[in-house]
Amino acid sequence: MLEYVTSADDPRLDDYTRLRDMELRKSLEAERGLFLAEGEKVIRRSIGAGYPIRSVLTTERRLTPLADLLGDATVYVVSEEVMSGIAGFQVHRGALASMARLPLPPLEHLLGLSRLLVLEDLVDHGNVGAIFRSAAALGVDGVLLSPRCADPL
Repeated sequence: MLEYVTSADDPRLDDYTRLRDMELRKSLEAERGLFLAEGEKVIRRSIGAGYPIRSVLTTERRLTPLADLLGDATVYVVSEEVMSGIAGFQVHRGALASMARLPLPPLEHLLGLSRLLVLEDLVDHGNVGAIFRSAAALGVDGVLLSPRCADPL
């Protein structure tokens, strides 16, 4: 369902606001049970991994490439200026999606895996992402993160 929004202050866009402050963003995402996916590729992969779409924020120009992904999702269409105002940066990948987090598997499930990678207190998102990609390439069965690790999503 398409909804045109003309103001960055519209309460329907609450999932997307205050993205400039990383500490605030991390706490709000966890509190709301969501994460933000940026760009068509990441949105497709998130959907493929089973994460439900809460909503999508995009511009008119970037709407068509996403059409097959959206189904019944609420899509907020904004101008380029409103998009930049919300994100605090130029969104080069054209879209942001608010995705619902899935429940974490029980610890017992992870302990039964043969190749488990444990990350302790890695706070750089780029490093965590690189390690996850390497783990996938090496066939690691699961990754366990300490509470102070950067959020991989």
